[in-house]
Amino acid sequence: MNDISDNNWVYATDKSLLETIGNFIRHHRLNQNKSQTKVAQEAGISRSTLSLMERGEKTVVSNLLKVLRVLDQLQVLNVFEVQEEISPVEYVKMRKKKRQRASN
Repeated sequence: MNDISDNNWVYATDKSLLETIGNFIRHHRLNQNKSQTKVAQEAGISRSTLSLMERGEKTVVSNLLKVLRVLDQLQVLNVFEVQEEISPVEYVKMRKKKRQRASN
């Protein structure tokens, strides 16, 4: 199947990561009782491309996004959101600039 255990993604091969993504797509497609043909048509890709994805073969990212949209699974992309962080030094500078008293 794949060589990922305990979600240790760092040590996984590209092939096993692609298989994990393919299993995810197949799982959600079947849970929604949709055929490969139906999902492929709704995504605007060929059925063979969807089949390649589900088998863990290489395809382009834009096709993955189309399939995730059709399966209503775009929330997995939340992990790619970048949260703005303030360094401790910047935080101290901001605190110093904060008003301490009202003016006369």
